[in-house]
Amino acid sequence: MKHVYLLVFVSLLALTERVLMKTTCGPGYSIDRTQCIDYDECEDEEVPICGDNAVCYNTNGSYYCHCQKGFNPPGNFKSDTPTKCQDINECSEYSIDCGPNASCQNTVGNYSCTCDTGYYPNNNAETFMDRQGVRCIDRNECEEDSGLCGINARCHNTPGSYYCTCASGFRLRSGQTNFTDPSTDSCETDKCYNTSICGEGFCNNSKDGHECVCKPGFTNYGQKQMKCTADICYNNKSICGEGSCKNSNDGHECVCKSGFTNHGHKQMKCTDINECDNSGFCGMNAICNNTVGSVYCTCAPGFRLRSGQTNFTDPSTDRCETDKCYADKSICGEGVCKNSNDGHECECNPGFTNYGHKQMKCTELKCDTCSNDLSKHPELTNIGSLMTKTYLSLSGKKELDGESFLKAFLDALDDLLSKKIKDNSAVIITQIFAIVESMLKLIGPMLNNNQTKMSANQTEVDMWVKWGGSPPDGPLMMSANSTQFTSNWKTATGKPHLGFTTAALLGYKSLEKSLNSYFDNLKKPENIKYEINSKVVTVVVSNAETKHLQEPVTLTFSHLKQMNVNHTCVFWDHELGDGGWSTRNCTTVRSDANETVCNCTHLSSFAVLMALYDIGYVYELHVITCVGLPISLICLLICIATFYLVRSIQCTRNTIHLHLCITLFIAYFIFLVGITRTENKVGCAVVAGMLHYFFLSAFCWMCLEGVQLFRMVVLVFNTTVRHIYLVAAGYGVPAVIVAISAAVNKDGYGTEQHCWLNLKDGFIWSFYGPVCVIVIVNVFFFLITIWKLAEKFSSLNPDLNNLRKIRTFTITAIAQMCVLGIMWVFGCFQFDEATLPMSYIFTILGCLQGVMMFVIHCCLSKQVRDEYVKYLASVSTPQKRKYSEFNSNQTSKSQTSKSVQNTGESSI
Repeated sequence: MKHVYLLVFVSLLALTERVLMKTTCGPGYSIDRTQCIDYDECEDEEVPICGDNAVCYNTNGSYYCHCQKGFNPPGNFKSDTPTKCQDINECSEYSIDCGPNASCQNTVGNYSCTCDTGYYPNNNAETFMDRQGVRCIDRNECEEDSGLCGINARCHNTPGSYYCTCASGFRLRSGQTNFTDPSTDSCETDKCYNTSICGEGFCNNSKDGHECVCKPGFTNYGQKQMKCTADICYNNKSICGEGSCKNSNDGHECVCKSGFTNHGHKQMKCTDINECDNSGFCGMNAICNNTVGSVYCTCAPGFRLRSGQTNFTDPSTDRCETDKCYADKSICGEGVCKNSNDGHECECNPGFTNYGHKQMKCTELKCDTCSNDLSKHPELTNIGSLMTKTYLSLSGKKELDGESFLKAFLDALDDLLSKKIKDNSAVIITQIFAIVESMLKLIGPMLNNNQTKMSANQTEVDMWVKWGGSPPDGPLMMSANSTQFTSNWKTATGKPHLGFTTAALLGYKSLEKSLNSYFDNLKKPENIKYEINSKVVTVVVSNAETKHLQEPVTLTFSHLKQMNVNHTCVFWDHELGDGGWSTRNCTTVRSDANETVCNCTHLSSFAVLMALYDIGYVYELHVITCVGLPISLICLLICIATFYLVRSIQCTRNTIHLHLCITLFIAYFIFLVGITRTENKVGCAVVAGMLHYFFLSAFCWMCLEGVQLFRMVVLVFNTTVRHIYLVAAGYGVPAVIVAISAAVNKDGYGTEQHCWLNLKDGFIWSFYGPVCVIVIVNVFFFLITIWKLAEKFSSLNPDLNNLRKIRTFTITAIAQMCVLGIMWVFGCFQFDEATLPMSYIFTILGCLQGVMMFVIHCCLSKQVRDEYVKYLASVSTPQKRKYSEFNSNQTSKSQTSKSVQNTGESSI
């Protein structure tokens, strides 16, 4: 049992030891068997734990550091903090006062005082900290080192320093007054110390040693270190005569002025040179004139200097040439000849001009149009003012710019031609052509280039000018606005030759529209009318006699309209009273559809006329109209009665047919009765207005027919339109158009030939505009209708033979074309005079439109034919029921038929 207790005790002891061995100590302590003891961090570390300049202090379980004296920061810290001991700069931190002539020097952990340069402490110590009894006294460098300044120098002590100066008779090499470092500067002999070294001058020290500045009247000949002696040039002003005296080593030297010489002897006085001793000095045709120190040349009589000067001195740059003003008194004509740099210059007298070319002979300035009274025509004021300004400029002396004048003239002409030229204004046209001819003659000689082409909005011009003493020769060709002019320079020049020849071809881009009249002087049959078929051109040359040329000129015109009709060459004849087109002395050489070639023996403004056959006077068309219209009136009257009285066929579409027949009947009747009643202008205007209204109304009903057909094809049901809407569209729309047209241009109704709309100024488009729109719309509806009809014929009658289908389809198509007014498309070709076949087609279809409506909508309609038979039967057999009774008895049957038509209206 004892052994058991012992075993238990031993086990408990071992367990207790194990527990004690696992015990851990806190920071700053270490385990000593079973105890925790303090760990001395300050001794065990191989490297001081507090760093440099610090002391480590151990404590129980820890430690702390403290900076040594003279280091920051104050207080305690540990090594694991970022704080480190830094040296304290006592000199700046504590403002250490080291006394006079001393300064504080910081050291690691401390400081010291040192004397300034040039001073030393009285205790002979190098440094000191306690200034008690210590002071810095001046060091006498001159006594300490007798050779401090070197030879020929004296030392001068100063508080804290010293300086050196040169002894008498010596000077610093650098030119300074004192120095401190003998190694960089030294004293040398002062030459200026000897006052006689510069003679009659002043000695100045310099880097090179010395420098002599001479007194007035003395010189050292530019040698600065040489003694000053008497100046010969200064004391004897006339020693060189007409030259400048310069001192030299030999005494003096004379430099002669231009035109003087001393013959190579430098010390000899300068005398004048006589250049005229050289007989060829001035060259040919010149006279030499000697002057003191110079010379000049003048030209002999009959000669002048090329430069225009009166004399010259250098024959290589100027020479004498023939004086044209002196040799030829008539060189300037009616002008004054003056010599110039270019040879001579002509200054013209009033009324004469040389067109800005100074060397050209002055000729009389002729401008017949300039004297015309243009005040009666305000539209010519601007271009007349420009013409006068050009005339005055030619009479002046200033330089002329022909291109600028030409551009200004074309701009003024543009402004004039862009305005509407009133009817019966042949006088204005004559004035315009006269002004153009005068201006081109005035501007031509002002141009600098041989050929000038210029274009504006309304005109295009091709101008030529040739200069020379003799007349130019050879062919002359110009072109403008698709017109070519061919002649020769001899014809353009004429006699006398003025020193130049000009030619101009001016084409008007749109003047032919304003000149499509004034044909009264031309003989023509009653059924012929003329129209200009080319651009109008004006030809001008410098030849004054152009009314009867010895050789004819040729003009080739391109046609505005390519037509194989008779063309006639004409010109604007100024001698026909107010002016007008004439064929006098102009022949047509060749003409085809594209161009016409003309030969004329005079010059003016030209054009080409084409003779057109006036289709309005064709007898056959007149017969067709007189026969066809009455027949159509009868047929339209029957159609009106049928559509109005036969109730069984009444529907929206036939209502449109009824009003279409009424408007066409009234329009045709007025046309047949009043179209030629032009003797009364007011009545003629009323007839034209009524025709305008009823024909437009007829087209509006045709448009409603097209709309209704479209509704019937697209909308199978509910195709009925209220009557009030139809009337408003059929009669209201044309009323508005006619009212606006009459308000804008009431004079557009009625012409001299017919009571219809005036073709001028586009007034006819107040009718043709709406008509074209309606025809285009109806063509669209027509194509849709034909397409749908073709489908229905194939689907409703599949067993019907092709021949009957084609016949039925063709008749139906013609009926729709007639009702829709599509045959009026042929009327659009009436603007072209070369469409006589179209005129026949249009006249026939137009006159017989009423007949076609009667045949298709009445005769070819089985329902209408049955009604006609019943009506005729009731009239011829009195005992039977009357037509009106028949209609009333058939009400029940007609209702069914009418309802079908009002909804579908598929029966065409």
